[in-house]
Amino acid sequence: MAPAIGICDSGSGGLTVLGACGRALPGQAFVYLGDHAKAPYGGRPEAEILELSIHLVEQLFEKGIRLVLLACNTSSAIALRRIQEQWLPKNYPGRRVLGVLVPIVEALTGLDWDRDNPGLSTYPNKNVAVFATQRTVDSGAYAHQVRLRAPGFQVVQQPCPGLVSAIEEDRGEAILSDLVQEFCQKLKKQMAGKKLDAVLLGCTHYPLVEKFFSEALPSGVEILSQPEIVAKSLKNYLQRHPEFADDSNGTLEFFTTGDPARLAHLEQFMPGQALDFKPL
Repeated sequence: MAPAIGICDSGSGGLTVLGACGRALPGQAFVYLGDHAKAPYGGRPEAEILELSIHLVEQLFEKGIRLVLLACNTSSAIALRRIQEQWLPKNYPGRRVLGVLVPIVEALTGLDWDRDNPGLSTYPNKNVAVFATQRTVDSGAYAHQVRLRAPGFQVVQQPCPGLVSAIEEDRGEAILSDLVQEFCQKLKKQMAGKKLDAVLLGCTHYPLVEKFFSEALPSGVEILSQPEIVAKSLKNYLQRHPEFADDSNGTLEFFTTGDPARLAHLEQFMPGQALDFKPL
């Protein structure tokens, strides 16, 4: 029997992904690890983000886990490829690390892109916006991944400084709505009158305020949010690689590098689920 699947994040946003994965794979055991002691990663240098991301993955590997989902957009944008291509083959050749960035791009373009046999999306060209943290925007990872699959798509990126902390602090719907409205207005200026076809919510915190994005954006704009898309992608991956699946008991464990007593306010990330964090 395969061990649990690990899901890790710089903080709490990955809990939205864990919730969706649990619904998609109800028998699968998961272990969640949040690096609350070091969060957020966004303002850190790339080398440090890589080091922190590797450390999180290794902590889960040391628990016997063989498949880890890196549920942090900053880590997925900055560190994932180097982890997959350089660190894993040298240190843990039989294990796997997946990310949250590529599945949402694949959903947008309708193309599972293969580096060794790249095709191009057959979807009509679109004007696409990415809402993300400043660090993810600066990486250009979303625009790069979209261009690989759909060179004709136009991608505009809008950073949302302060939104993650406002969500984590549960500062209330009025403040959260105002913040989202502000970022959507800035995006509108960037678009300069062009029609917006689709939006990617490129942060695992943003599904908690998706309704405010829906209210602030023009009607008819497609909103792609990570949790359900990533969960579907993981389910498909396990069908292709059943050696990593464990459909036995559906247990969930929660670990943090921070103080578990300070995480009691996170119920909004997984409604109805007791978040019994343990110190790592």
